[in-house]
Amino acid sequence: MNDAKEKETSVISKFFTVLGTILCVILAPILILNCTLIVKSHLNKNAVPDVGGYSPMVVLSDSMFPYIEAGDLIICKQADPESVKAGDVISFFDPASNTNSVVTHRVVEIQTAEDGALTWITRGDANNADDQNPVPASNLVGIYKHKIPGLGKLVMYMTTTQGLITCVVVPIILLLGFDFIRQGIYERRRKKDTDALLAELESLRAEKEKNQKENNKE
Repeated sequence: MNDAKEKETSVISKFFTVLGTILCVILAPILILNCTLIVKSHLNKNAVPDVGGYSPMVVLSDSMFPYIEAGDLIICKQADPESVKAGDVISFFDPASNTNSVVTHRVVEIQTAEDGALTWITRGDANNADDQNPVPASNLVGIYKHKIPGLGKLVMYMTTTQGLITCVVVPIILLLGFDFIRQGIYERRRKKDTDALLAELESLRAEKEKNQKENNKE
């Protein structure tokens, strides 16, 4: 009976250990990435936050469909404007906007003014015409590198109150609960081992006293 209980306790302990490890592996990078981006966005509100020169961004429109779709999470890498080539997909601050809105479109033409100023003519793959305003090199955010289909929807969900609770608060509570349960299991096992050791020492002491008494009688 005791062996069965010990086996059950061991299985439960391993389960929570594996669960805690999985949660840490999944959540730790996400929390670190989010914290880094949040801090950078507050330190410089006129720049797109990045991690190691890579900027994750959520696509909100289908102007690049089917190459990139609304709801995708794209990764752009900071680059020298001189390295941009016709055909590249770039992210840039929209020169037609008064806000810091970012657009991701394809470069269809590169223009160089007499004073050496570099601009790009861009167009969304799904659009029938070029963008109205040429893009100055100073507006470049980065060159498109990768996309994770649909992940942008999860990122947008995480910005809501419900998403924050589901994706951040609940996992933290689970981690704390896991640690509490794990500590409880560890303490119970340690107490059991300590009690067993004390019982064994008491048994040895009693046996030693018994032997001494028998020797004295002889």
